Amino acid sequence: MTVLIALAALALLMLAAYRGYSVILFAPIAALGAVLLTDPAAVAPAFTGVFMEKMVGFIKLYFPVFLLGAVFGKLIELSGFSRSIVAAAIRLLGTRQAMLVIVLVCALLTYGGVSLFVVVFAVYPFAAEMFRQSDIPKRLIPATIALGAFSFTMDALPGTPQIQNIIPSTFFNTTAWAAPWLGLIGTLFVFCTGMLYLQRQRNKAQRAGEGYGSNLRNEPETAADLALPNPWLALSPLVLVGVMNLLFTHWIPQWYGPSHTLQLPGMSAPVNSDVAKLTAIWAVQAALLVGILMVLVCAFGVIRERLAEGTKSAVGGALLAAMNTASEYGFGAVIASLPGFLVLADALRGIPNPLVNEAITVTLLAGITGSASGGMSIALAAMSDSFIAAAHAANIPLEVLHRVAAMASGGMDTLPHNGAVITLLAVTGLTHREAYKDIFGITLIKTLAVFVVIATFYATGIV
Repeated sequence: MTVLIALAALALLMLAAYRGYSVILFAPIAALGAVLLTDPAAVAPAFTGVFMEKMVGFIKLYFPVFLLGAVFGKLIELSGFSRSIVAAAIRLLGTRQAMLVIVLVCALLTYGGVSLFVVVFAVYPFAAEMFRQSDIPKRLIPATIALGAFSFTMDALPGTPQIQNIIPSTFFNTTAWAAPWLGLIGTLFVFCTGMLYLQRQRNKAQRAGEGYGSNLRNEPETAADLALPNPWLALSPLVLVGVMNLLFTHWIPQWYGPSHTLQLPGMSAPVNSDVAKLTAIWAVQAALLVGILMVLVCAFGVIRERLAEGTKSAVGGALLAAMNTASEYGFGAVIASLPGFLVLADALRGIPNPLVNEAITVTLLAGITGSASGGMSIALAAMSDSFIAAAHAANIPLEVLHRVAAMASGGMDTLPHNGAVITLLAVTGLTHREAYKDIFGITLIKTLAVFVVIATFYATGIV
């Protein structure tokens, strides 16, 4: 019964998200409804001590990233930089390669360490311009960005700095480059199959006479008569953000050490910061500030008249995206604390094959919590010791456990209630009903890739 309660809460939230209701409203309703059916006396403490605690903690850490990413994307849009790059790409590659260009840009940014959420804000103006000029349905933009940013560069490509590839290293004593050949095989499978799927959907829409669309929301605001800047100048802020993110990731620990204590004259108590855990966040924030300053310096005359209104719009978008994702984070924390969730996690231990066990456990928990990193952290915290013991008994290298866990976390995590999916749809001005079907197509492909990698390992022994 307790398992059904947890699953019912998940189903309610997924249905609400798909129907277009606010996740900010329905995440606590679904989570606390499950608590009410499990232990009515725990509703208020669970809301304050678990849901709100996790929600506020997420905003505390990540809202600046959402805000700076939204402002950066809006300035790229207003300055004409996005239109300039799109025009150059179309001249070079033609309109048939629009989706490939967007996937590669997303992949470049995420492999450079830029946050998935920042990529959504930064790339959307380019994608909207390119899809409009190529007359590709706008509803395919979310799936295209998801393929480039939420899949192979997030967890499969060896060396990726995304958190989904870092978390397993702390449990298996591996590195971000674990199982490089399996990672490359998974990457090629997701990329090639994903591009074939997107091209099939584009061709299907073209045969039906469907174009970019009209009466759409959140369209780029670049003036039609704007003189486009040099495409190399337009591309430079994106490159600069990626490069500065890497540099700040290297510099910040040197400047502050592993921890830092702040003691200002007016403070009653010092503030201690764990720099090791904050380096990635601080680095992205600093890199985005540098990128924003560069756009302002290079194009202030162009964007000056619309800067105030544009930044207001960016702030509103950042607030909505951050609150949506934070609500999901709180929901996942509440569901993970329920007895039904623990029963489900224990039942998964019965799957005999260690790699299949790990893959199914991680991807199911990621799907239930709506978070790749959250589901993987819960699964590995509870079961990593048993995974390691089973792997040793079957002579499976721990590097393979690392790669399977990372790729599985990016499997069913992108269900309708996932925070990144909701953010992506909000930024692009689309609804679940309009665009989620193709996002789910990418979700199925990247889930299948995990089992392709497992089968490859057993068939060849390659690591």
